Amino acid sequence: MNDKLTQIFAMQKALDDRIISERAIDKTVEEWVIGITLAMESEIDEIRREVNWRWWKNPKPIDMAALQEEVIDVWHFLVSLSDKVGLTAEDVYAVYCAKNAENHARQDGTGTKEGYR
Repeated sequence: MNDKLTQIFAMQKALDDRIISERAIDKTVEEWVIGITLAMESEIDEIRREVNWRWWKNPKPIDMAALQEEVIDVWHFLVSLSDKVGLTAEDVYAVYCAKNAENHARQDGTGTKEGYR
């Protein structure tokens, strides 16, 4: 599978490997999950800062380039997290497709999880 998602996973793996090697990082899976999710929360806050969510302030024009860059920062960490928990690009695609089908079934009232219609 030589698609763009696979390329993204390979590029992120190379970056992560470089950082781990150059900084001599040694973490458990649990430590990676905690660290990466904290980093993602920080990036999500940066996304929020790019839009007008503060009703008590004057609105500002949205800088779409800055907003998009912050979204990509989340992608970097999401791909790193996926790798750390053993998900490949192919796994992400397969699991995403299955979960997407289940989410549609839930909306149709035919899903397997209680609480949807």
